[in-house]
Amino acid sequence: MKKITNASVFSPKIPSVNFHLWEPCNMRCGFCFATFQDVKREMDLPKGHLGKEKCISVVDRVAEFDFEKINFAGGESMLCPWLPELITRAKEHGMVTSIVTNGSRITDQWLNDLNGSLDWIGLSIDTVDPEKLLRLGRAIAGKVPIIEAEYLDIIGKIKRHRIRLKINTVVTSVTWEENFTSFIREAKPERWKLFQVLPVKGQNDEQIDESIITTEQFEAYVRRNRIVENDGVTVVPENNEAMTESYLMIDPAGRFFDNAHGFYTYSEPILEVGVEKALEQVSSDLNRFRQRGGKYDW
Repeated sequence: MKKITNASVFSPKIPSVNFHLWEPCNMRCGFCFATFQDVKREMDLPKGHLGKEKCISVVDRVAEFDFEKINFAGGESMLCPWLPELITRAKEHGMVTSIVTNGSRITDQWLNDLNGSLDWIGLSIDTVDPEKLLRLGRAIAGKVPIIEAEYLDIIGKIKRHRIRLKINTVVTSVTWEENFTSFIREAKPERWKLFQVLPVKGQNDEQIDESIITTEQFEAYVRRNRIVENDGVTVVPENNEAMTESYLMIDPAGRFFDNAHGFYTYSEPILEVGVEKALEQVSSDLNRFRQRGGKYDW
């Protein structure tokens, strides 16, 4: 498929977009900022998210406006049965493709079926301590954590398929005192993104209090673990301020949304009003995107 270009009509401020396909997840992370219960309540969508054909249409619309990279997230992205078709479609448009996943559904067959269409996997790993994973809810059905050997096996599959690896770690009150360098050195991701746990009103504010840390605690975690840069790992820390207005995001209903005010503000649906008008209805800041290291060798 030839990429369609309307750059003379509109050029997005931020060159990458995160498409949160849906809310369902097989883990129960108490700090999750993508629960989208408001989307289920407010939008006339029987399952709380777009179906396959409309998701594909959203990818088409985004590609037409010269977004360079698309990242598919959830919920748990790999629970979406049409995720491979979305990845393939985006790659046909010439986009850099990425997913964020907890890794529990990754198999050699799933990766092989993509036939080179997936460029990056962002693996969500906050710790490999089983007790802490259970406290966080970072476990299948909130009860079965992925152990260290299993994470390393998942990482081995990703690398064998020549997919670039990023590890995403949310730093919380449960983990901020950890030294995670031993695992990261063994995993050897290209990028290690560290997020200060982010409160979002209407998404996680009812259960996040016990997970919140101060910026100083987050910075202490970063200082302690940043030594892995000596091993060639690019460390990208994002405190709460850095995460605000620095992403372009699409919700399960196919709307752009932002977190400029501590809660999510949504545009009209992209498929109804188009990318340009929908983008005008949300807030994003290219400088903040650059400052957090959003543009890199992708």
